[in-house]
Amino acid sequence: MKLYRPATVLVGLLFVLLGGVIRLAGSDNVYHDTPNLAIVSGQIGQPLEYAGTGTMFKVTRMKFAQKIINAKASDDDKPIETNGVFVAVEWDAVRGVEKPDAFTPTLTTDGGSVYQEVSDPSSSGIDLPDAGFARTGAIVFEANPADLKGLTLRLKPNLFFNVNSSEIRVDLGVPTEAIAQQLVDSAEEQYVVNDAVTRVAS
Repeated sequence: MKLYRPATVLVGLLFVLLGGVIRLAGSDNVYHDTPNLAIVSGQIGQPLEYAGTGTMFKVTRMKFAQKIINAKASDDDKPIETNGVFVAVEWDAVRGVEKPDAFTPTLTTDGGSVYQEVSDPSSSGIDLPDAGFARTGAIVFEANPADLKGLTLRLKPNLFFNVNSSEIRVDLGVPTEAIAQQLVDSAEEQYVVNDAVTRVAS
């Protein structure tokens, strides 16, 4: 018969109790597949608060394009092309006093696709400003033109522990495949990716 030292038993009990405390400290509202993760949903033009931090995030516009290029590109630089379509999501954020959790932005669709942000141009992305400041920018994704119905921008926190937090989901206004096809057909030839602009929050 194997005997366990008291210290080992105490550590085991501590982990069990810690798990229970974290679970009890969570929100009474449990959403979807992740407990304690509140879903904050909205549409283009609607300010949404991120994780109760006072930070407000808003998608201001969405554009489809066949090519993208950095605004600082030289005359010798060629635009980046795709066999799919580029989706540029323009955003505006105002930071609250409390620092929000780090998050991963993705685009998802009703068909189950998950699109990651493009790594080039590097100026594309969502980078929240310091407290008391606002920032405007754009993030670009490369997507499959055949799977755009229900296109949604998601800002999901990168949490190691399952604690009380929230995920922002912005409906980008593509409710049907017909509308998705119209957006693809009318895509701009080229989208210029500008650096994010920071200003004092009003």
